[in-house]
Amino acid sequence: MADNLVIVESPGKVKSIGKFLGKGYKVEASVGHVRDLPKSQMGVDIENNFEPKYITIRGKGDVISKLKKEAKTAKKVYLATDPDREGEAISWHLANLLNIDESQKCRVSFNEITQNAVKSAIKQPRKIDMDLVDAQQARRVLDRIVGYKISPLLWKKVKKGLSAGRVQSVATKMICDREEEIDSFVSQEYWSIISKLAKPKVNPSFEAKFHGTATEKLELNNEEQVNAILKEIENSQYVVQKVKEQEKKRAAAAPFITSTMQQEASRKLGFTTKRTMMVAQQLYEGIDIKGHGSVGLITYMRTDSTRISAEAQNEARDYVTKKYGEAYIPQTPRVYKNKSASQDAHEAIRPTYIDLTPEEVKDSLTAEQFKLYKLIWGRFIASQMSSAVYDTVSADISAGKYIFKANGSKVKFPGFMVLYIEGRDNEGKEEADEEENNLPELVQGDVLELKKNTPKQHFTQPPARYTEATLVRALEERGIGRPSTYAPTITTILSRGYVVKDKKLLLPTELGKIVNEIMKKHFVDIVDAEFTAQMENELDAVEDGQKPWKAVMNDFYSSFEGVLKQAEETIGDVEVPEEVSDVICEKCGRNMVVKHGRFGKFLACPGFPECRNTKTIVEEAGVLCPVCQGKVLFKKTKKGRKYIGCERNPECSFMSWEMPSGETCGVCGNFMLKKSSGKKAELKCSNEKCPSNSEDTAKKTK
Repeated sequence: MADNLVIVESPGKVKSIGKFLGKGYKVEASVGHVRDLPKSQMGVDIENNFEPKYITIRGKGDVISKLKKEAKTAKKVYLATDPDREGEAISWHLANLLNIDESQKCRVSFNEITQNAVKSAIKQPRKIDMDLVDAQQARRVLDRIVGYKISPLLWKKVKKGLSAGRVQSVATKMICDREEEIDSFVSQEYWSIISKLAKPKVNPSFEAKFHGTATEKLELNNEEQVNAILKEIENSQYVVQKVKEQEKKRAAAAPFITSTMQQEASRKLGFTTKRTMMVAQQLYEGIDIKGHGSVGLITYMRTDSTRISAEAQNEARDYVTKKYGEAYIPQTPRVYKNKSASQDAHEAIRPTYIDLTPEEVKDSLTAEQFKLYKLIWGRFIASQMSSAVYDTVSADISAGKYIFKANGSKVKFPGFMVLYIEGRDNEGKEEADEEENNLPELVQGDVLELKKNTPKQHFTQPPARYTEATLVRALEERGIGRPSTYAPTITTILSRGYVVKDKKLLLPTELGKIVNEIMKKHFVDIVDAEFTAQMENELDAVEDGQKPWKAVMNDFYSSFEGVLKQAEETIGDVEVPEEVSDVICEKCGRNMVVKHGRFGKFLACPGFPECRNTKTIVEEAGVLCPVCQGKVLFKKTKKGRKYIGCERNPECSFMSWEMPSGETCGVCGNFMLKKSSGKKAELKCSNEKCPSNSEDTAKKTK
């Protein structure tokens, strides 16, 4: 029998924390929430000042019985749930179930699962913070009222199974609004002139772009204007008029917060927000590392603060000094400024042990865990390194009365870039702008040789559709939601069929557009970004002890009640048009329609329930099977991983995780597969028996 009982949320933490505390402590898990609002009803007594009706979660009986039994025999119970609002609320529910007085100092919290952090927290227990609990209650009750009041209305007027929520409705509206911008966008023509120039007796040549005159920048709007300028300068000398050289610095990006980690994992690893948070949770809770036992590799992953501890900062600086030298650390440690809406409750996301490098722990991690840990580790270390330094040069070059501009840059000192470079949403590869662009040494008065003038026609592009990464960034910038809400919000709008993902792009469905129009017309505040952001500020005020949570609810409901009543009276029945396919149901002869299910789109007979025929949607890869010459199809596993396989499966067993490259094998004529690894890709024949697949003839491409 242990004198002390420590209750955590996740079973994944039990082993790590138990190891640190040793004898005298028993660690048990609540396995998440133990009490919540009932699913079958709203569970909020609006007439009784919004009093929530909590019930024990179904299936948690055995867990609660075990915790009660252990708590009775323990001299002291410590509630060590996650260090956020939700974790505080779980501790409060546990205290109620275990008959622990709220005034007792029973609550412990830590930002990282390390020996020092855990032992330090146990030595400094505190009371349950009811301001944090009330902020969580306010969010839960607010979302429950919105969902349970509006959703039945959508079921009645549109179709069953729909839902409406504060943050998900705003996110859906943002995606719909972007689609409307794209649809209404009118492309404008514009031109550029690129001159390929060279300094006599110096190679290679370089490019200069048309700017205008010495006094103004000129926009090139049509081909006639471009041709007139080209004719005017066809016999002109190209003379260097001005050369400006300077040194530029670029600082490293801040260590990760939840949103930036989700964005970077999407850009660099192709992870969804849900997948990123799942893997980060595993890294935080603890993983068995060879030679070290169970180790929590990163700090808490739900945070909006870039703050880091002085201890971690010094460890990073020591590591950089030993690995790269003194030149790679700045004179004073780097401190990053938080955004104004940041709660600063936790540190940034960082490795708990600097010396556990990604390569050292690689053999103990899954491929996903290694990729994300490497990203977090590299980002944090780089954030404490010196800035990169560039030598830049810009030159104004005249051709008659017109000016062309040439720009060049060269890395003088790589700084943090030796380790990590932040990705960008609008580039297909990392940091195209960091590639060196060398110009020859130019001085005022140099006469240059014209190799070629190239006019190019361009058209303005509509705004880009959101990806998960850019949607998270937009939500964060507008103050909508908090770190814990981004992933579930995106998961919800996808699962409800309001939005679909085409490659990485988020597109609204017809259903999403219909629901969004209803929400915009009848629930203006719910889909208003500013209103939603203000509600987040109200919840923050509750957390800070500045406002009672029931007062926040009363302010909201006093206006919401009237809006809801009016919507019930004015919304008519809405018919959602179905997407009809050209596939004929072989059972009844109707054209099958596209439906959205748990695992994506599928075909169903519109004659349901009389005809229950369904089919998967087949996407052809455009190549023939190297084994039987059947059609090769794109397929997905239940977890969403894409692969290709023969249409004649299971008779034909051909499948591959690699995708067709678009090239044909010069030896046997079958299609080639492309396997990417970093910036390189290996091409191999899809026919396993082809001689070209021998190691000495494998083709490498960049």
